[in-house]
This record gives sequence, C-alpha cells and structure tokens, in this order.
Amino acid sequence: MIDVTAFADRRRSVLAQMHARGGGVAVLATAVEQMRNRDSDHPYRHDSYFYYLTGFTEPQALLVLVAAPDGAARSVLFCRAKDEAREIWDGFRHGPDAACAAYGFDAAFAIDALDAQLPELLADQPALYLPLAADTEVDAPLRRALDVLKRRVRSGVRAPATHHDLLPLLDEMRLIKDATEIHTMCHAGRIAAAGHLRAMQACRPGLREYHLEAELLHAFRSRGAQAPAYNAIVAAGANACVLHHRAGDAELRDGELCLIDAGCELDSYASDITRTFPVNGRFSGPQRAIHDLVWAAQRAAIDATRPGVPFNAPHDAAVQVLTRGLIDLKLLDGSVDGAIESGAYKQFYMHRTGHWLGLDVHDAGDYLDPTAAAGEPGRPARALQPGMVITVEPGLYLRPAPNVPAEFAHIGVRIEDDALVTAHGCELLSADVPSAATDIEALMREAACSRSLPSPTTA
Repeated sequence: MIDVTAFADRRRSVLAQMHARGGGVAVLATAVEQMRNRDSDHPYRHDSYFYYLTGFTEPQALLVLVAAPDGAARSVLFCRAKDEAREIWDGFRHGPDAACAAYGFDAAFAIDALDAQLPELLADQPALYLPLAADTEVDAPLRRALDVLKRRVRSGVRAPATHHDLLPLLDEMRLIKDATEIHTMCHAGRIAAAGHLRAMQACRPGLREYHLEAELLHAFRSRGAQAPAYNAIVAAGANACVLHHRAGDAELRDGELCLIDAGCELDSYASDITRTFPVNGRFSGPQRAIHDLVWAAQRAAIDATRPGVPFNAPHDAAVQVLTRGLIDLKLLDGSVDGAIESGAYKQFYMHRTGHWLGLDVHDAGDYLDPTAAAGEPGRPARALQPGMVITVEPGLYLRPAPNVPAEFAHIGVRIEDDALVTAHGCELLSADVPSAATDIEALMREAACSRSLPSPTTA
C-alpha cells in the first residue's frame, strides 16, 4: 500500500505558497497515453510533476488545488470512472471514490465531469496556476471553463485575473529530496549497480552491444525496477565517442573498450550510472592512461560535491584535472589556464560534469541562484544543499584528429555516479559497482575464471 503522507504534505506546501501569494487555483494534468502503432500503445509513464503531488499513476487524470482567498484549501482529483468491462482489457482502475480514499484527496470526480466541475472550482478565484508554455490535455477544458465564467460575468462571477507558472514552485520543492525519496533512490542505485556488474561479468569478445543491454534489463527487472530510466547506451569501440549512442548490433571486439551508460527507474525515481571497461578484461596502455585520467577527474569532482559550494564547482574541478592530464599526454599544448580559457579542452570533453537527478533523469530545478534576478547578466550558480542529488560524470572522447596519435584514436571513456549531497560532503548511491581500472580488471578476471571452470554437474 502506498504511503500517501508525503504526497499530501507536498500538496499542502503548494497550497500554502499559493495562499501566501493571495490564493488561487492550480491545475495539473498527468501525461497522455501515446500510441506506438496500430492497436498498441507505448508503455505508459505518468507525468513526474503530477506524480510528485499525487502518487497516482493512472492515465487520464488531473489535479486541482484550490487555495481560496479566505484561507480554505482543497485538493481535488479527476480520474477515470470505475469500469469493470474496461478493466477486463486494460486492468484495474480506482475510480473516483476509491482514489479519493486511498490517496487522501478532499474530493474526486470522474474525468468526464471536468467540464461541469472546473468552472465552479475556478469561479471567483484571483489567480490560475498551471504549467505555462506547455501543451497539455488540460488546455482545451481550461479554455472552455474560462469561457463559461466570462459569460457569467454579469451575474457577478469572476474568472481568475492572473495566470502564474506552477512549475517553478514545484521545481524548488523537487530539488531537495525527502527521506522517502532518498531511500528509493538509494535502492535504485543498488539495482542499477547490479546491472552494470552483470554486464561487466558477462562481457567477452564476440558478443554484441545488445547482449549487454539484455543483461542490464534482466538485472533491473529481476530486482524490482519497473523500467529503464532512459534508453541504455551500450557503446563498443569507436561508438563510445558518440555521446548518445543507442545499444545496437556492433560487435564487442578484443582490444577495444565498451562504455555503458544505463540506469533503472524504481517507483518513479531514476538512477544513472556510467562505466567504461575493456572488452577482454585488460586495459591497454593508452586506454588505461585515459581511464585513469577520467577517474582522477571524477574523484576531484566528488571531493568538490559538498553543501555550500556552487553547482558548477564539481565541473570546474573535473576540467582542471582533465586539462592538466591532456597536456601531460601531449594531446593539448600550452598552459592549463590557457586551454581552459580558450575552450581547447572541449575537443575532448564537450559536456557538463553533472545534472540534477530524481523523478526525471535530468531532474527539475534551476541551476542558477534563484535569489538573483532572472535576467541578471552573469547570474551565479546556485549553492548545493543537503538533500540534492546530482550526477558526477566526467569523460574524454578522442575522435581521430591531427593532434590525436593513432593509439589514442576512438577511445571514449566516461565514469558516472549518483551523489547525494549530505551535511558534510556527499554519498555515492552507485558505489556498488567498481570504477577504478584495477578493480574493474579484477572483477572481469574473476568472471572470466568462473566461466572457464567446469560446472559442478560436469566436473
């Protein structure tokens, strides 16, 4: 049974913020079902904002929060009506009465009653909160409801006079994870780590990228994760230099590296881990040099992940280490400061070192200081706080170029972990899978020995 306390607390927090601004009504719909092809839908995944406030995962649902100017507050759910005939085909649906009781709403109605109920909920409210600049299923019903209210103006009924973007309120809330969210994300990190371990242990020359993807999916689902958090990147050889390469049919070749960027989704929360390892279990000299450099950069970035520092501090720490290493390897010329200032390092490292993580892989939240004016030039990065979760993922991608020696060409390495900011530093939620080259080689050597031993039934 779902613990609805956290969701109810979040709704109360939003209502309190709306009351502090003079009151109003917030309207938020869940995601729309998407058809895949004839008579088949894509697997349904609810909207993250909607889930954050409701815990409700069924499609065709909408939340209305009423913060009346007199201080009264209500949370109202609209959802699919109970329909036992449809449940034979599509599975269980709560219906309004059961949903209201199970999830702690003040009232619930069938979604078919939206046109009748929404004008009454909006009437005489001073403001309307909704996701602005977002094309949602609620747009048409809202327009119809506002039209109804405008036609009733002569009878003294008023439509909301102002419209506000609801999402910034939720973004700030979602940035700081509560104890339940942290527990779930820790579990998701362990499951994802188990998938990476399984893929490393299964890896050997002659397999295909999709074989390792299958190992990941097996580990995720067999341990209770509902789905991958995103399309898995399994990149063999030169494919590791393609940042968003999808697992395909490329062969895992002796002497090459394999980069896996994959995470699972557990109870709507994402994990996000990347490891790079040698297909045959042994790094070559150039591969080891690049991997050790990325690993050192990640250690520096992790050390810089602590409360009070700007969000970009881990990135700056990683760039310093990577740039110094690239110069030492003679892949870049000049000084560290010069290569950073000119952006020369971006030939090999063209992305940031991290992002927010939570209900979405790239989770909600402003990366800049919310206390500074939105249009202020040079707006500083926001400070990290306990309860935030970020990824730490430096990498190097050495495509063939005149300044890239042949022995380094096509080497792509990324190492990524999920870091929970704590009171004194950070805790890695994905530490169960090794990241240092020596530990990776030991793991793969042990797996290869296990494969070569006769089974107990044939010994």
